[in-house]
Amino acid sequence: MAIQHFPLKLVSRRMLAPSVGHYVFVRDDGAPLDFIPGQFIQVHFQYADGTATKRSYSLATIHDHAMGPGEAVEIAVSYVPGGAATALFEGLDAGDTVDASGPFGRFCLVPADTNRRYLLIGTGTGVTPYRAMLPQLERAIAERGIQVVLLFGARTPDELLYGDEFRAFADRHPDHFRFVPCFSRVLPAAGSPHAHADVRHGYVQQFLPDFAPDPDGDIAYLCGNPNMVDSCFEALKESGLEVKQIRREKYVSSK
Repeated sequence: MAIQHFPLKLVSRRMLAPSVGHYVFVRDDGAPLDFIPGQFIQVHFQYADGTATKRSYSLATIHDHAMGPGEAVEIAVSYVPGGAATALFEGLDAGDTVDASGPFGRFCLVPADTNRRYLLIGTGTGVTPYRAMLPQLERAIAERGIQVVLLFGARTPDELLYGDEFRAFADRHPDHFRFVPCFSRVLPAAGSPHAHADVRHGYVQQFLPDFAPDPDGDIAYLCGNPNMVDSCFEALKESGLEVKQIRREKYVSSK
């Protein structure tokens, strides 16, 4: 898939969490952006002194690989106080454009996989690629009965990015998809849609042993906070998974 450089025009944005925005763009040149779920784009801009820089954002777009001109390009943006990228994104109005390039990355599902289960583990905006993967996971469930566990780490229910969508997907596939939110600070209130039996209080790495990682049937994906990725990587290796069964991408906050 060829790397391209293109302008993106903002269509809309909404807040996913107090410090995370969901941005919807279209390519301003009218061309499609085809990509493999799990890949990312880079947004290019300049510091106040004119120095060029860029930031990487996983694509959150859900599409059916029949993308045409004007189809949405969606990303989740974490706001960092005083951050140059934050200032760029907060200052965008509908119709404004940014320069971007991509797609990049290999943090993708592999069609040739023959595993019985995917363990998808993410924190913060590290769950963004898993949103894009939902159609592929749905096909894998239908075609080969794959099991999927998504462990999602957040501090509070307000920071459970795309939580309603993951919960709805779990409800549609109750025998094949488990959505396990792990809240490190505050649990959801009684009666909340996220106050279900699979909610945990703590960090995702604490609960990984609950799902008995199996080297004979599992492939794991790790995305998000570097400490979480490193911790889970070591735990999975100790459970017997080979390095080739563990696919990872670290999100490092940058100003």
